[in-house]
Amino acid sequence: MKKATILILVIGFMSTSCATKVVHTTPDKNKVGVVSQAPKNHKILVIKGKRYYKWNGKHYRKTRRGYVAVTL
Repeated sequence: MKKATILILVIGFMSTSCATKVVHTTPDKNKVGVVSQAPKNHKILVIKGKRYYKWNGKHYRKTRRGYVAVTL
């Protein structure tokens, strides 16, 4: 009877998990400002070897999708 009780306890402890639920969320696409083309009056800035584009008081980086607003 002791062996059966110990076996049940061991199986019970082995079947429980200490893992917690992890939720990964993707950033909201509406919060990322992507502009397909830069206007003609844009300025090109080079800061620490990286090229930035500036118009309307905001700075942008060029990506495959277009120009993404960044903070400097």
